[in-house]
Amino acid sequence: MKTSRRNFLAISSGALVGAALEVGQRNVAAAAPDKPLIIDCQSHLFCPELVALMERRDADPTVRTRDGQRVIIMGDWVRKIPPSYLSVETKLAAMDANGIAQTALSINDPGPEWFGPDGAAVARLANNFIADVARRHPSRFFGLCVLPWQDVNAALAELNRCVGTLGFKGLLLYTNLAGRFPDEPPFRPVLARAAELGVTVLLHPPKPVTIEFVKTYEMTAALGNMFDNTIALTRLIMSGVLDELPNLKLVCPHLGGTLPYIIGRLDHQTQVLKRGPRHLRRAPSEYLKRVWLDIASPLPLAMKFACDFMGADRLLFASDHPWVDPGVTLNAFRSLKLSAEDEARILGGNARNLFKV
Repeated sequence: MKTSRRNFLAISSGALVGAALEVGQRNVAAAAPDKPLIIDCQSHLFCPELVALMERRDADPTVRTRDGQRVIIMGDWVRKIPPSYLSVETKLAAMDANGIAQTALSINDPGPEWFGPDGAAVARLANNFIADVARRHPSRFFGLCVLPWQDVNAALAELNRCVGTLGFKGLLLYTNLAGRFPDEPPFRPVLARAAELGVTVLLHPPKPVTIEFVKTYEMTAALGNMFDNTIALTRLIMSGVLDELPNLKLVCPHLGGTLPYIIGRLDHQTQVLKRGPRHLRRAPSEYLKRVWLDIASPLPLAMKFACDFMGADRLLFASDHPWVDPGVTLNAFRSLKLSAEDEARILGGNARNLFKV
């Protein structure tokens, strides 16, 4: 599968129109100098050409039209794709309405790992789309790439292309890779390369491994995704990846799933009862405090706990748009009434340093 000529031309011409588009866009970021900079670290768009590809597929993941609405189908997981989920203009309007200056932009799942031998081509298609959006709106967006993890050599090549040629600031790492977990040894070279390049790795839940247990009562997003965050982050800690790659810049979304809340149990199991891996150099809670958490959540009390536990310098604002309106998280966060310094760190300062934007 090859990237279409239309997509190639759009990417090539993006830089020519970018300057003109930026004239109006810069005013958004500079409109309120007395307010803290807001950078959204988790925000998504469906790639139109990838949606069209899934419409032509016979095996999951597929896209079908039901009752006039396109839906993405992955076994028991079915989600709607309204037109607004593909719209850059809708994204920009949501950012403007909430005072968001910049957004780390990535595609919505499924990732390339679900497409078998077409994974490398799907990754290029998706990443070219994100790169094109960022080129057309350079002051508003920076890209997080997706990779074909089922082919590690192809994944390394695509990571190098995205960072070296397309200017991406990080990569989106799904918390399970078509059922496998990112701590598994075959994936270590890609994580090592990300650490070497100094780019940020943002975990993000796809179709969760627990879907069979949470699909009843429509609990997949509410519980299944949070369990995926928890399992993937815990495995990365317990596997020794953070010792092996001390410079890896790792972000876990949604306040770390449930891990901050139960990390004391892991500490007790490993440090007192001596259960678990023998190679860990520190307690699990110490490793947890070396990663960053985004605060995408509607619950102020959960944010407060994360802030007390992690410290304000380890938290990042994120919206999870278009699935969630940015105001949901912003309003919950502002209700905490943190100090101006901590608020500025969490809303944008930490992200600016982490992503180097």
